Amino acid sequence: MTFVVSVDDLLRRDRTLGAFGQTISPNGTCRLLAAADGHIAINFARDDDVAAVAAWLDADIDGGDFAAVAARVAQLPVAMLRDRAVMLHLPFAVVGESVPGLPHLMPKSHDEHFPTITNLRVLDLSALWAGPLCGALLAAAGAQVVRWENPHRPDSSAVSTPGHFRALNGGKKMIDEPWGRDQLERAIASADVLITSGRPHALQRLGIEPDRAFEREMPLLWIAITAHGWAGDAAMRVGFGDDCAAAGGLVDYQSGAAVFIGDALADPLTGLEAARSAFEALAAGRGGLLDCALARTAAWYASRMKGDACRPATT
Repeated sequence: MTFVVSVDDLLRRDRTLGAFGQTISPNGTCRLLAAADGHIAINFARDDDVAAVAAWLDADIDGGDFAAVAARVAQLPVAMLRDRAVMLHLPFAVVGESVPGLPHLMPKSHDEHFPTITNLRVLDLSALWAGPLCGALLAAAGAQVVRWENPHRPDSSAVSTPGHFRALNGGKKMIDEPWGRDQLERAIASADVLITSGRPHALQRLGIEPDRAFEREMPLLWIAITAHGWAGDAAMRVGFGDDCAAAGGLVDYQSGAAVFIGDALADPLTGLEAARSAFEALAAGRGGLLDCALARTAAWYASRMKGDACRPATT
């Protein structure tokens, strides 16, 4: 099935939000700042992120005093800021740091026979934008998508942007129950496609890990959406759509200052590419873990804007 996506449709929401040419993201949590030797994005998406500012900057600074934060950041090199942010699990990026890359399939099975799209069972455990968008596109194609949300960790977009939440999840069967290990294992065991948006170690605490998920006879496609990637040191990094867009270089510059060119652009771009890659894998009968990184996807689109890349062949 072919989906036609209009650039005007994608950017209409951004224009409404005033997402262009600002150093502060439309939701007010992510800021682009000048460091001593480059530009960075820091996202105060959670209360814990604000509370960690003094430790991050090694200074007695209130995380809510953005003028003081900006002044201190301007004195420090990006490498130091990045190392301390990663250690503290802050959503942080150096502008343009990420290597371009589209979703990459780590195959667990070949020549498998997935059900037809109308019989495809999809379990969507993701939150916010990229994962739910991927699930929405699968649902639009006819798949049976079940979105299971843990009420103890609710998706904040249901409150912050309820209309957007409904648009992404209206075509899915919704389950609002606590996640238990046994229930999750049974749900995953009966799914053909799994969508997650957590870091590997966080999912592992819930018993969701590749070795267990792929211990089955029937094929499984696991669409794993993360900030910077599933494997290696990148797997430990926290990130959201705005800071990951900055990591990919999807920013502009005005009077020497880095500014946003859209709202959390890494999210919709990754959701679209995750769905495209999923359709290709399913059609080819290839199960496995589809590694979808927000920052790498943003970097791939940034390189396309510069004319430096072309779409790679399907793997």
